[in-house]
Amino acid sequence: MYYEVIPTTTFKKSPLFSDGLLTYSFDQNLAPGTIVSIPLGKKTTLGIIYRKTTAPTDQNFIIKPINKIVHPIPLPNHLLKSLVWLSSYYLNPVAKTANLFLPLGIEKNRRKKSPTMATTTTSKQIPLNSAQKQALSELHKIKTHTKLLHGITGSGKTNIYLKLAQQIFDSNQSIILLVPEISLTPQLVGRFQEHFGTQVISLHSKLTEAERHLIWQRIHEADQSTPFVIIGPRSALFSPLKNLGLIIIDEAHEPSFYQDTSPRYHALRLASFMAQTLKIDCLLGTATPRVEDYFLAQKNHAYVALSKKAKSIASQTKISLIDLKNRALFTRNRYFSDALLQDIENNLKQHKQTLLFHNRRGSAPLTLCEHCGYQVLCPNCLLPLTLHSDSYQLICHTCGHHEPVPSTCPVCHHSSLIHKGFGTKLLESELKKLFKSARIARFDADNTTADSLTQNFEAVKNGDVDIIIGTQTIAKGLDLPLLNTVGIVQADANLNLPDYAAEERTFQLITQVIGRVGRGHTDINHVFLQTFQPEHPVILSAKSLDYAKFADYLLKKRQISHLPPFFYLLRISIVKKTEDLAIKKIMGLHRALKKFPDVYLSAPTPSFHEYTPSGYSWQIIIKAKKRDSLTHLIQSLDQYPEIRFAIDPPSLI
Repeated sequence: MYYEVIPTTTFKKSPLFSDGLLTYSFDQNLAPGTIVSIPLGKKTTLGIIYRKTTAPTDQNFIIKPINKIVHPIPLPNHLLKSLVWLSSYYLNPVAKTANLFLPLGIEKNRRKKSPTMATTTTSKQIPLNSAQKQALSELHKIKTHTKLLHGITGSGKTNIYLKLAQQIFDSNQSIILLVPEISLTPQLVGRFQEHFGTQVISLHSKLTEAERHLIWQRIHEADQSTPFVIIGPRSALFSPLKNLGLIIIDEAHEPSFYQDTSPRYHALRLASFMAQTLKIDCLLGTATPRVEDYFLAQKNHAYVALSKKAKSIASQTKISLIDLKNRALFTRNRYFSDALLQDIENNLKQHKQTLLFHNRRGSAPLTLCEHCGYQVLCPNCLLPLTLHSDSYQLICHTCGHHEPVPSTCPVCHHSSLIHKGFGTKLLESELKKLFKSARIARFDADNTTADSLTQNFEAVKNGDVDIIIGTQTIAKGLDLPLLNTVGIVQADANLNLPDYAAEERTFQLITQVIGRVGRGHTDINHVFLQTFQPEHPVILSAKSLDYAKFADYLLKKRQISHLPPFFYLLRISIVKKTEDLAIKKIMGLHRALKKFPDVYLSAPTPSFHEYTPSGYSWQIIIKAKKRDSLTHLIQSLDQYPEIRFAIDPPSLI
């Protein structure tokens, strides 16, 4: 008997799924999804049975036999279909894609033992208020498989997750709950463990290879009627569940659900495909949906809003806009307004906490007028231009437009143009000078590991920290009881990034940070939004927490600019050891791409991270009304094996 096998080792670079299959023989009947050991060249690798086939007509090569069966239980059919789809839809190498579906070390013989699981507890009642009951009822009425639950911070989305999960669990079906980062969601994991006990499996970065394999084995070998609740990051979708009945994606707007290294994919799109394949529900839950998801949900009548707080809260949140151009408001410090510093002093006296938020990524070189706030935008894309100091030009990384750096502001004619940024380390240093006795904790990518996150959050919740400085890590779903004041040091920092997603990310982060206060722990909360652009539509929408107004603004802008969800995007880049060679190659590629119809090409530009350890990176951005136009283009570029590409990238930097 002959079988087409999906190998887990790449033997041919091709975006076509069919080019990644190999034919082998075996004397036993093998079901699709069976994991086997196969010879490949002089090596042995793993493979997944795709389907039975006939003997090849080409007799110029010898059909090798499969070495052995590695695991007798095949992967569930929906995972095999997902593997094929993921490779074909994103044009990922088949072998790399296959590795997503298998745990490391599966070929090793391991001594079986049960991994340590959560303690079983009695299932508790899940009380729902009237708004939550109404939302649940509306979700049940939606006929499409993928649904959007747009719930403001504190509206009780978790209660709805639990109610839906309980209904599925009681029918002996399993649930996958995707979270951006499990170390940031201990409260969510805890609530699910209270209800579902030892059947909750938490996947996180601290698991060893052996522990991951044992968990995979436990799920894979379980009886059809044994339900699980799998909680984890995007990789949890590859759990070999035989009876998957529901997928929930919490904080569905988070960028971490996209894998930006090969094989690239977006977990929301994969989850939606799985739901459609299995005819089950996929629920996207968030307070700040991506506009693509919002647009699609509205179009498909699959949108449910949860706009009331779950608890009646007596506290008030006062949000103040502070104009960074008005230096009279900053007499004590360059970075913190007098009003914000006064609030910090009051909090220290009353033993309350202050959170100062600054998105480090916004510290990329920017050019703006410190006097009037003017920023040079690309005339084609309406995105900020980035200063390249080597050529001393302002360049658009999306379309390639470039222009010289003005010596004075084109609007107010002051010589107040600045080209700089700053990070959280500098802010920490400034605060230590201002408040010498204050206990200050900094949360960012430089000083935060999964282990330290838990410890630091406990210290914050226990009141052992007075001032918290953080990047986007601190903005996610945390309930801080002693928090009284939030200061966003430069609310428009993300707006300075040359990326079509910059405005959306700015709105999301500001909304998420504001959501850290106003939870009923203190009577009056303060939020200070410091910005160079107090009249910007994104800043004003975020201040008023008006998502509908923001989405309307952004969707109109994206439609004009030929951006998602109205157009599809493809980013192609070439990396070479020298800049001259990179430019030569990208220019040649650009000429070749002009022959393709129905696509819009940008001029070649340096990538946002122009120099990498691999060399100099240059890119071309391609837009198309139909996605097939982009996939056809990629499949036609065999003569350019060095290209790197990302289709449907959620960001261009």
